[in-house]
Amino acid sequence: MTTFWIFIALVVLVSLMLIWIPHFRQQKLLRTEEAGVRKQTNLELFNERLATLEKELSEELLDQAEFDALKKELEISLLQDIKQAGDDSLVNNIKPKSILWPSVMSVCVLAISGYFYQQLGAFENLSDPQQAANPHAGMDTAQMMSQRVQMMEAQVQAEPENSQAWFSLGHAYISANQFDKAIAAFDKVMQLVGKHAELLGPKATAMYYKAGQRMTPEVQAVVDESLGMDPQDASTLLLVGMDSFFTANYQKAIGAWQTILDSDRTDVDRAALMEAIETANLRLKAETSGMPNDDVHKSAKATNKSVSIQISISPELAAKVSADDTIFVFARATQGPKIPLAATKVSAKSFPVTVTLDDSTGMGSDMKLSQASHVEVIAVLSKHGDIKPQPGDIQGKVTSVAVGESATLMLDTQVQ
Repeated sequence: MTTFWIFIALVVLVSLMLIWIPHFRQQKLLRTEEAGVRKQTNLELFNERLATLEKELSEELLDQAEFDALKKELEISLLQDIKQAGDDSLVNNIKPKSILWPSVMSVCVLAISGYFYQQLGAFENLSDPQQAANPHAGMDTAQMMSQRVQMMEAQVQAEPENSQAWFSLGHAYISANQFDKAIAAFDKVMQLVGKHAELLGPKATAMYYKAGQRMTPEVQAVVDESLGMDPQDASTLLLVGMDSFFTANYQKAIGAWQTILDSDRTDVDRAALMEAIETANLRLKAETSGMPNDDVHKSAKATNKSVSIQISISPELAAKVSADDTIFVFARATQGPKIPLAATKVSAKSFPVTVTLDDSTGMGSDMKLSQASHVEVIAVLSKHGDIKPQPGDIQGKVTSVAVGESATLMLDTQVQ
C-alpha cells in the first residue's frame, strides 16, 4: 500500500508540474522585453546544465559518449534559443494565457487521483491506524493459522535442508490439526539430523491427536523410544502427563510433570507445570478422601474465566445410569487446534450435576481455557472408567459456549 501511495503522489506531482511550469515559463517570457536579457538567460541555463553534466560525468553517472551526446544537444538547443531570441516578433505575438486554465486542470488532476486512491487504495484504514498496522486484522484463529502454515511451507520449499524450518512447520501442522503432515515433517527433520528424543516427542504428540487422543500401541512405542533416549525429554513427558491426567491417572501425571521440573529446563512454563501438579494433587486427594469436586475447584487457583456446565440425562436413558458410573467432562476450543483445554470427572450418583471448567482443570500445556473465547464441551458417562467412549456409554455435548458463561448439557446419545 505504501508503494501505491507513492505512485499516486508522483503522478499528481508530475501532472501539476506539466500544467504549471509551462504557464509560469510563458509569463516569465512575456516579461522579458530585451533580447539581450533572453540571450543572457539562455547562456546561464546552458552553463548550469553543462555544469550538471560535467558533475555527473565526474561522478561516473555518465560515460564520455553520453556526455558528448548530451553536450551536443545542449549546444544545439542554445543556438536555437539565441536565434529565437533575436526574433522580436515572436515575443510581440505571444499573448498571456489566463490562470483559469491551469487552475481547472489542477482541480481535475487532484479529483481523479483522490477517486482512484479511495477506490483502489486503503483510504478506510486511515480512520483505523491500528487495524491498518495489523496484518491479521479481521482474521479468525483458523485463518491466521492457515496463513502461518503457508508461510512456513514456502520457507521449507525455498530451504529444503533447513531442519529448524521443518521442525517449526511440524508444530504448526499440529496446531492446524494436520496431523499426517506434522508426522511427515518430523520424519523429515529426523532424516536431516538423525533420531532424537526431542523430535520423537512431537511426533508422538501428532500421532496421539491423530488417533483421537488415545495412547495407542503405536504412540506408546514412540513414547518409549523417546524416553529410552532421554528420560527427561519435556515434549514426551508433557504428552504422558496430559494423557494420564485426561484418563484420571493423576499420580502418573504428577510424576511426569515433576520430572520436567526436576530437569531444570528453562524452555518450559514452570508456573503452568506447578499449577497442573497442584490441580492433579487436589484431584488425587478428592478421590482418596471423597472431597466433592466443587471443593476441588474452590481450592485450586482458578481464574475468573470459567465455564459452568449443568449436566443432566435424557429421561429415556435415565434408567441406564448406576451410582458406580463416572462422568468425564472436557472442553476444547471451537477454533484452532482441537486440544483439550480443561477436563474433570464427577460421580454419576445424582442428576443434575454442575461442573466448573477453568484453568485449574487445565491439561498442563501452554494452552489454557482462559485464552479461548468460545469452547465446545463434551461429556461422557462411562461405565468402564475410561474417558474414551465405549459401547454402552452415554454422551452429549454443547457445540459452543462463551468462556465466562454457563450452559446446560444433556446426555442423550448411547454409544453403540
